[in-house]
Amino acid sequence: MSKTQSVDNPNNINTSDTFTLDFVSENALSIPSFKMLNADGEMYPEAQKSSLDKTTALKIYETMRFIRILDERMLAAQRQGRISFYMQCLGEEASITASTAALDDQDMIFAQYREQAALAYRGFPLDLFMSQNFSNKDDLGKGRQMPIHYGSNKHNYMTISSPLGTQIPQAAGYAYGQKLEASIQNKETNCTICYFGEGAASEGDFHAGLNMAAVHNAPVIFFARNNGYAISTPASEQFKGDGIACRAVGYGMKAIRVDGVDTLAVYEAVKLAREHAVKHNEPVLIESIAYRLAAHSSSDDPSGYRSKDEEENFRANCPVARFRAYLVKQGWLDESEDEAAKEQIRKQVLDALKAAEHVEKPELSELVTDVYDDIPNHLQQQYEALKQHILKYPDAYPVTSSRIEEQQ
Repeated sequence: MSKTQSVDNPNNINTSDTFTLDFVSENALSIPSFKMLNADGEMYPEAQKSSLDKTTALKIYETMRFIRILDERMLAAQRQGRISFYMQCLGEEASITASTAALDDQDMIFAQYREQAALAYRGFPLDLFMSQNFSNKDDLGKGRQMPIHYGSNKHNYMTISSPLGTQIPQAAGYAYGQKLEASIQNKETNCTICYFGEGAASEGDFHAGLNMAAVHNAPVIFFARNNGYAISTPASEQFKGDGIACRAVGYGMKAIRVDGVDTLAVYEAVKLAREHAVKHNEPVLIESIAYRLAAHSSSDDPSGYRSKDEEENFRANCPVARFRAYLVKQGWLDESEDEAAKEQIRKQVLDALKAAEHVEKPELSELVTDVYDDIPNHLQQQYEALKQHILKYPDAYPVTSSRIEEQQ
């Protein structure tokens, strides 16, 4: 752990709170975090009234519950060698799920790589989650991507790219297109939400994307997940200023900082941001303050850069448990039914996993299709060379070798 890193404040932000939801003042020198729910799932006395209805609240919780179980099972599958890689949403389920719930289903989502809850909330099927992670023939990406690199036209979820921060200027451009389309068709525009970590905010694409959106008045919500670490680099070694939200002032943008563990606060913050974005055709920057309870990925060992004491300090601040307590207090959730549902979900996830790993891989020819109308000569030559290589070393490619032989 860095000598300058605080166990109590790993996100490197001003630690004051507010219970009044509003955009940051253009003259703000420090930015408080908007909150509504305390750690016990009770509304702060000073907090505003929530606009979240029972049906939406239960859907949010059910999504968070599902993602928590899915993440646990898939990380275990990676440790067993059944998939190659995985990244959990652990500790940030509220920020992703509640923010998606505050959107219109036609709003576009540009994700980084920890936003599987957004897809789940919009109804992405369990078998497609599995197909993508196992890269089988049913994967919408045809097995070309690493695990957790989801994408779905049906659910308005742009396919994830591995390079960090590239989705930020892309989201600005997409939102600008939404604005132009709405103007041509004389209708109210939809907006785009773009998720990224505080580490990605150190990339040049962050500044290019925000400046483009601000100059061209694009209806995009930039949602920065400040979870304390860019892989192993603590926030205190990434930036000197007060977090990420303060940067909006320099670009002439509205901004909100929100407690990312507080489901109600995130929902209201994104709801306000969306209303502003579509009404005024202006971008908004939201900074969600949470803590990455898990490792950065299945390839990471956080014990090398943060202490167990620090992790335990935040482990009790669980977004799923906090919102569950709120729902129980509201009389909206039956605890015994909730436990039974968890067991059912675990069974469904395990059954889907077992089924997906036995589905055949995509055809080898899928490697060179889709980009061009007709496969160009250089790709066709590479494809033929690959087939000969596989046939030369059949033991290294047992499944693929036999299928190529059958085709020939």
